[in-house]
Amino acid sequence: MISSNDFRTGVTIELDGNVWRVVEFLHVKPGKGSAFVRTKLKNVQTGSVVERTFRAGETVPQANLEKRTMQHTYKELDRLIFMDMETFEESSLSTDQIGDRVKYITEGMEVNVVTWGDQVMEVELPNTVVLEVTETDPGVKGDTATGGTKPATLSTGAQVMVPLFISIGERIKIDTRSDSYLGRE
Repeated sequence: MISSNDFRTGVTIELDGNVWRVVEFLHVKPGKGSAFVRTKLKNVQTGSVVERTFRAGETVPQANLEKRTMQHTYKELDRLIFMDMETFEESSLSTDQIGDRVKYITEGMEVNVVTWGDQVMEVELPNTVVLEVTETDPGVKGDTATGGTKPATLSTGAQVMVPLFISIGERIKIDTRSDSYLGRE
């Protein structure tokens, strides 16, 4: 159990059979009446965000999430097989469980798999990945870094916007949180 007075950004709690992460919190002590905590909570499974108010000192169950480092070993139809780096056990996750970030996962990549009981909550990728450009419009003499951008398809099938001077076969660094180009590798 955790008190609403101990809420901080990133704390996970259980409410109505779901896991919620505290995104924002504000302790309010009005002139009249008792203090309360106004929060913005994000559902870890669905991503929906709600605002909820708790009395000061109210206790709620804290969600015990387990984070394990796993390595992607291979893909089988629409499932990705990961190996636990401590026990060497293999686990199978569907592309639906991973979400839209599956487009950056390559063989051999280490990720953090967050679970609640036996249920996978999320798969945390590294903040940046280096991938090869497999398809893009050819660069033309005179294209500069300050010019525009063009779409490029990467070796995993992901599409990102890159500067005009990037050509097929180059390895580029991508920010997985914002799907943005960071530079050449």
